Amino acid sequence: MTETTPTAIVIATRESRLALWQAEHVKSLLEGLGCAVKLLGMTTQGDQILDRSLSKVGGKGLFVKELEVALQEGHADIAVHSLKDVPMDIPEGFELACVMEREDPRDAWVSPQYARLEDLPQGAVVGTSSLRRTVLLRALRPDLKIEPLRGNLDTRLRKLDEGQYAGIVLAAAGLKRLEMSERIRHIFETDQMLPAAGQGALGIEIRSNRADLRALLAPLADAPSWRRVAAERAVSRAMGGSCSMPLAAHATIEDGGVLKLQAAWGDPEGATTLVTADAQASTDGLQAAEALGLSVAQALRDGGAH
Repeated sequence: MTETTPTAIVIATRESRLALWQAEHVKSLLEGLGCAVKLLGMTTQGDQILDRSLSKVGGKGLFVKELEVALQEGHADIAVHSLKDVPMDIPEGFELACVMEREDPRDAWVSPQYARLEDLPQGAVVGTSSLRRTVLLRALRPDLKIEPLRGNLDTRLRKLDEGQYAGIVLAAAGLKRLEMSERIRHIFETDQMLPAAGQGALGIEIRSNRADLRALLAPLADAPSWRRVAAERAVSRAMGGSCSMPLAAHATIEDGGVLKLQAAWGDPEGATTLVTADAQASTDGLQAAEALGLSVAQALRDGGAH
């Protein structure tokens, strides 16, 4: 049975500074629509387990599970996520009700000493816990030593400033949202470092029976961003995507509304060469975008990705 819209919409959010910024952003937009909004801050397993890589402890779903429980139990009405942290298969009973206008999806190079990756000396230590970034960095600079880097944005920057790394790679979107663009030394173009599926986009999750919230959130959705990330997430889903998958996928909308999709896969244990694939389609809508993603995933598999 569909529930009535609550007097105050409760947003479930992680309590990191970036997650709270994202939730506050959605809160202000909803208040602009005349809604009363409250935040419910939560700590997730992904925030608590910092001594191991995500691929070894259950994947990015660790960042959203507690928020989904809050939705299920009625403690919250919506959950705001960084879309790259949302598993490709959303559990039954939940849905992505809205994808908002995307921030810069690219990766950023952050280093106190070196302006670009090319400036690093042989064997320098670079921090990232993303398998995608690891294989892309190895393809660019096989000589580098890639070391794990977990924690929220502030924690990662602190570890860099303590001298644990010569440089680290972060999502440009998070730094820009927190007005920390001055920390960015260089933004990787996508032909160097292809972004993760959904990177830079915010998604709002609801329970599937909340048609009232689906309608309420519709003005916050950005159709081009949603179309792009639908294609990217379809590649990842078809490849069994999780954070244990060294996969990049990035879509753009070209002149005339043509959706262009690029993807790359790397072997985390083996060769430094990447398997790449791309395709484009002059079709509209989310189903067509997902179909494009499936075709690119098949091309990756044909090229040797697994």
